[in-house]
Amino acid sequence: MASDRPVPPERPVPPDRLVPPDRPVPPGRAVAPDRTVPRPGLPRAGNCFTCDSRESSEWCVLPDEDLRILNQAKITNVYEPGQVVFYQGNPCLGIHCLESGLCGLRKTDDRGNTWIARLFHGGETMGYLAYFAERGYTGTAEALAPTRICFVDRATVRLLLERNPLLGHKFLVRIAENLAQAEDGRMAAATLPLRAQVAHLLLVFKERFGTVAEDGTLHIELPVPRRDLAAMLGARPESLSRALRQLEDDGVARFDGRRVAVADLDALIDELETGA
Repeated sequence: MASDRPVPPERPVPPDRLVPPDRPVPPGRAVAPDRTVPRPGLPRAGNCFTCDSRESSEWCVLPDEDLRILNQAKITNVYEPGQVVFYQGNPCLGIHCLESGLCGLRKTDDRGNTWIARLFHGGETMGYLAYFAERGYTGTAEALAPTRICFVDRATVRLLLERNPLLGHKFLVRIAENLAQAEDGRMAAATLPLRAQVAHLLLVFKERFGTVAEDGTLHIELPVPRRDLAAMLGARPESLSRALRQLEDDGVARFDGRRVAVADLDALIDELETGA
C-alpha cells in the first residue's frame, strides 16, 4: 500500500507505477497514472482534458488527438513545501507543468549566494528555457506550497512540437513575455526607489495572495521570506528593512512577518506614481 508521505529523491519508483525505466522521474510523490486503478493513499493523476489550468498554459492549442498523447505520456507528482523538482545545472529532462500550487526558481552564484528569481503558479510551465536552449536548468525549482506538477519528457515534447507548430509559437510568445518582464524589472530597479519597487511587488502579489477584509483592509500573505524578497528586488536585506519601516511610518502598510496589511490601496498605488 502506498504511503501518503513524499517519496525521497533517492527512493526508486516501483515498477507497478508503469513508468518506463528509461524515463527519468523528478523527485516527489508519484501519482497513479490515469490508466491504473488508484491505490489507497495515492491521489489519482489529473486529466489533461479536464485540467482547469490547461487553458492558461501553452498546451491550450493542442487538438484532442495531440492532447491524448500528452495525457498518456505525462507523469504527475505531488511535492510538499521544500521538496526540489529539479536542480540548477542538471540536464533538462523535459518540461514541468504546474497543475496547482506554487514553486520558486532559486538561483545560486559561484560564491554560494542564493535567491528566488521567479515564482511559478498553477497553469504555468517550468523548464522550457532549458529545453529550447538545450542546456542544463538555470535554477533549482523548489515547491513553496503543496504542489501538483505534470512532467512531460523530452521525446513527447518534441513529438508534439513536430505535430503542432502552434505549440512552438505559444512557447515563443511566453519567452518573449519573459524577456519583456525582465527588461521592465531592470528598468524599475534603475529608476524607481526601493520603496516604490516594494509597492509594485505588493500589488503583483495582491492578485494571487491577497484577500480583502470586511473593513476594506487588504491582507497579503507573502509567498517568500524577506531575505528572498530582497533578492527578488536586487536589494540588500537591511535596505529592504528600511524601506518597509518607511512604508509603515507613513501609514502605507503594516508588516508582521510574512503578513502585510494595507488599509488604503490608493496609498500603495500612489507610491508608484510618487517614485516614477
